[in-house]
Amino acid sequence: FAGIPLGHEFSSFVLALLQVSGRAPKIDEALIKQIKAIDKAYHFESIVSLTCHICPEVVQTLNIFAVLNPFITHTMIEGGIHQDIVKERDIMAVPTVYLNGEEFSSGKLTVEQLLEKLAGSVELDESITNQVYDSLIIGGGPAGASAAIYSARKGIKTALVCEEFGGQVMETLGIENMIGTPYTEGPKLMAQVGEHVKQYNVQQITGQRVTHINKQDLIEVTLANGTILKTKSAIISTGARWRHINVPGEKEFKNKGVAYCPHCDGPIFAGKPVAVIGGGNSGIEAAIDLAGIVSHVYVLEFLPELKADKVLQDKLYSLKNVTVITNAQTTEITGTNSVEGLSYIDRKTQAEHHLAVEGVFVLIGLMPNTEWLKDSVDLNNRGEIKIDATGQTSLA
Repeated sequence: FAGIPLGHEFSSFVLALLQVSGRAPKIDEALIKQIKAIDKAYHFESIVSLTCHICPEVVQTLNIFAVLNPFITHTMIEGGIHQDIVKERDIMAVPTVYLNGEEFSSGKLTVEQLLEKLAGSVELDESITNQVYDSLIIGGGPAGASAAIYSARKGIKTALVCEEFGGQVMETLGIENMIGTPYTEGPKLMAQVGEHVKQYNVQQITGQRVTHINKQDLIEVTLANGTILKTKSAIISTGARWRHINVPGEKEFKNKGVAYCPHCDGPIFAGKPVAVIGGGNSGIEAAIDLAGIVSHVYVLEFLPELKADKVLQDKLYSLKNVTVITNAQTTEITGTNSVEGLSYIDRKTQAEHHLAVEGVFVLIGLMPNTEWLKDSVDLNNRGEIKIDATGQTSLA
């Protein structure tokens, strides 16, 4: 640990102490076997911030590999202390992982995903693939976990398949609208949900991406590695992901100034001007949080007025280093090696404007993860799954 592992990384530090002292990592035995079989030397470095709530998962994943395999080492680098490394490597998003001195990945990284990158696709045991399930849940967020628990409690033979357990909630820091729980955080909540699921007879198949679903005598669910899972019924709960604005510069400067997680990447822009695109609750919450870190926040909303709750708007307008711009249509994100500015059109006057900013946070809502269903299930023009009065799809 290069830096002080406090904040969200304190749990990573404590867990590392336990694991190097002999406590086995809590992952599937088949994964442990595949990690131990890696016979090449790998040195990982993860650059993190202590306010990043998804960084600990990446740090802990890399630590597991280092603990289990003597060919693998890992150093966590806290960017707040090691600003020289952040500047030298032009880090503008965390977590960023380097492998043997070269940039390897940015963003979330699970045990299964890392294993696939290093050793090829993660193999599933025949005891999983040879089964016919009563109910197969696709998706590992709160909806999928709830479906799995309810199914298992009824004695239904249940499996849950997902790329990563936790879903979109894992990227949510503060949750204050869950009745009975005044405040919790996404990763903490989903860790509790994960433990709840483990109390029941649910076959969890993680690190696997579903690519197709069709119905013969049974429903067949195809995974990215070609494996086919068979089930009598399927529950689709694949959730949503951040919506993009799809303007020039967004893709080119992703992780180079364009960001979607203010809690993760906000500290990198300390003392710099940034823009937040989106006037809903997510965008205004982000603007409020960023205002305490950056020099100035420009909030751009496409509509004539903000859509966020009044309590959030009142807080936003009380901040002196925030400028709200409505009727703003973003047209381009500009820069050379990283973000240097943002252009927009005033939809009321058609006047063109440019803002000098070093970061752009895009928070304009979500879009459903349903592209893989377009040839199998009827979708509406927003990509949402069409269902009947009983919740069944066109494949039922």
